Amino acid sequence: MISNKCKYAIKALVYIAGKEEEDRAILTADIAREQQIPRKFLEIILRELRNNRILESKRGKDGGFRLLRTAEDISLTEVMRIIDGPIAMLPCVSLNYYRKCDECEEESCEIKGVFEQVRDRTLDVLNGQTIKSLTLS
Repeated sequence: MISNKCKYAIKALVYIAGKEEEDRAILTADIAREQQIPRKFLEIILRELRNNRILESKRGKDGGFRLLRTAEDISLTEVMRIIDGPIAMLPCVSLNYYRKCDECEEESCEIKGVFEQVRDRTLDVLNGQTIKSLTLS
């Protein structure tokens, strides 16, 4: 299950992407109001996305947030990993956050294969979805 933080990050990015044609930076207050996201929580999320080079921000009169890359170049997988970390349900099958399970031997683990399949199918779906594809739904 994804966290509310991740869900809000995706909603904020979709909102910003949907406003690209207006050619202006989008204010945090506008995103919070339109997407019904608590403003202080949204500020933390947007800062994290900026720090991970998904967004750029500008202060001042024409300030706000813009996508740093095109919406087609931002996959759900990338956003989820930035906000929530591993996609895999077990640490021993994670591609980017691998960690050996404390209590088992991977060579004889009965459940590892199933969770590798879950990871692979999940990644197939998420890698095929971008912020742009969500704005078209």
